[in-house]
Amino acid sequence: MSLPHPELEFVFEVRVTIDEALRIGRSADEQLHFTPITGGTVSGPRLNGEVLAGGGDWLVERGNTCQLEARYLLRADDGAVIDILNRGYYRATPELEARMEAGEQVDERLYYYRTAPVFQTDAPAHRWLAENQFLGMARDDGGDVCIRFFLVR
Repeated sequence: MSLPHPELEFVFEVRVTIDEALRIGRSADEQLHFTPITGGTVSGPRLNGEVLAGGGDWLVERGNTCQLEARYLLRADDGAVIDILNRGYYRATPELEARMEAGEQVDERLYYYRTAPVFQTDAPAHRWLAENQFLGMARDDGGDVCIRFFLVR
């Protein structure tokens, strides 16, 4: 008997505005940074609202790979507050990094920027977020971080 392959359903996109990253430091082999989250928007077929200011993204650089851990709050259009803990990885070649830093839009399939979010809320209309697994596909878009969230079926 073969196992089924998971299916992905697009549910919403989060566009996060950020402030300048702060270098915290760590060791010779890795660097720790913190990027403050200043706001943003949530839009999609299953959720709309805003990203609340005050969260942040901690990232550890190890060579060409960054391990990410972001924590912030979403407020749905109905006023419900949703907590998100979003962990993942970012990796791009130095050539792609240079192109993106120069402002070029680079196809997100050329680099790895994936997350595994976990949501918490007691709002009945949004409990589906706290009861399912999701996958995030992220990209840089003009200095904002945009993440498309997919429900794993």
